[in-house]
Amino acid sequence: MSTLTDHEQLEIDRANESGHTPVVFVHGLWLLSSSWDKWRALFEDNGFATIAPGWPDDPDSVEEARRDPDVFAHKMVKQVTDHYLEAIAALTLPPVVIGHSFGGLIAQKIAGEGVASVTVAIDNAPFQGVLPLPASSLKSSAPVLAHPTSIGKAVALTFEEFSYGWANQLDEAEARELYDTYHVPASGVPLFQAATANLNPFSETKVDTKNPERGALLLISGLGDNTVPEAIMDASYKLQSKNVGVTEIVKIPGRGHSLTIDHGWKEVADTALEFVQAHTER
Repeated sequence: MSTLTDHEQLEIDRANESGHTPVVFVHGLWLLSSSWDKWRALFEDNGFATIAPGWPDDPDSVEEARRDPDVFAHKMVKQVTDHYLEAIAALTLPPVVIGHSFGGLIAQKIAGEGVASVTVAIDNAPFQGVLPLPASSLKSSAPVLAHPTSIGKAVALTFEEFSYGWANQLDEAEARELYDTYHVPASGVPLFQAATANLNPFSETKVDTKNPERGALLLISGLGDNTVPEAIMDASYKLQSKNVGVTEIVKIPGRGHSLTIDHGWKEVADTALEFVQAHTER
């Protein structure tokens, strides 16, 4: 039985009918797919077709998500990855895949399946084999990891928690605007899966970094990110750079975990677009 919504299938059909290279956007925890709207417009203006599936059972809006937060509970990395793989299987052309945070981890899992033509992972959550656990990352995850019972719940961040983990490079006014506009509760499970990945040989966060069909990969690191500090991105790059495909990393100073949605989003999007254009046959 398909997990795709009618809206997601419509986006896929539209992308297929366009004949353009599709770009699949993958959001992470505490956001919805609408967080990619500005990125989608940019890529479509540059000749791509875009789709932005949600995670399974994602609400249609931030307002709906806040009314019924329990819908986010129990979502796991494999379930979400499989949902995106189903969407990709319905595309007629191999897609570009772009993901942020846990979406960046999922994007690399998709690349490891050999079904992406180009992949961009932005401040990705750590996958199995990534060993650094910086103090700021642990503090950012504490709203979930410090409360073991949250593994089965949907967890919302307070504004103070969001300010530390996401908006630490922004002034308070912009931080508040982003929190009010984009923040939704999130499943606690993926954070526990990432935290225990190197203790579990069967972890769902495992990424096939060696698949020769992985395609070109760009990692983008916001050097001011408290949630995914530079050490995690460097470790991700070290593992991925052993692949026979092109692997690059770009580090952007003074950018926190909100770098895909804050006032500087276009710098990040342009960096991704330039890499995609360089490695896409069109």
